[in-house]
Amino acid sequence: MSKKAKRFYKDVTVTDINGGKTVLLDSRQLKTPGREPMILSQKHAGLLAAEWQAQGEYILPETMPVTRLLNVATERTPKNRDAIIAEAVKYAGTDLLSYRSEDRPLFDRQTAQWDPILDWAATTHKTKLKTTVGIMAIEQDADSLKTVEKFAGRLDNINLTLMMHFTAVFGSAVLAMAVMDRHVSAAQALDLSRLDEIFQIERWGQDDEAKERTDAMYTETRALAQLL
Repeated sequence: MSKKAKRFYKDVTVTDINGGKTVLLDSRQLKTPGREPMILSQKHAGLLAAEWQAQGEYILPETMPVTRLLNVATERTPKNRDAIIAEAVKYAGTDLLSYRSEDRPLFDRQTAQWDPILDWAATTHKTKLKTTVGIMAIEQDADSLKTVEKFAGRLDNINLTLMMHFTAVFGSAVLAMAVMDRHVSAAQALDLSRLDEIFQIERWGQDDEAKERTDAMYTETRALAQLL
């Protein structure tokens, strides 16, 4: 087991730097693991500072999702934008919302709750995804996938990182787009992505360990949604 890092600072402040804001731990500027400075908006710097201020005797990275995402957005995303955008398009090609259950009650629930999101994507962004029943792969239209590429390409580094995180968590680029556009909340999108799991829990129940993991997922998702 890795040794916990003790809190090494007392005060956390936000200050001006190069036309933006940065976070100071006492008098030291907070940087990414690769030693790159983070120059942020007032809102993002405030969220970052709040995570560091909330740490107790030990620094617990698992309680700092905003810090982790901003580290990636600062250090990795600028060098990997094309690959990240391509990954979002790949998810859209096998988007969760396109695949419906053969179990009729679950199928009906998916249709009722997922179709409005697909209709929104088609109307708002011309992202028209086909649907199927079962797990056999279907090929999506290239033009529709291109709209996902354009959507992601317009985002700045922080929002692109955030979209890709949501896409991976939801298993759906379309749900991530809906969150980025404020069409649904991040928690609502997480609910939609978990329809199958929720359906099974209603049938068979949920153990405490699974509930703990789910609660942590919602906590992190809500925390990251504050970056929007």
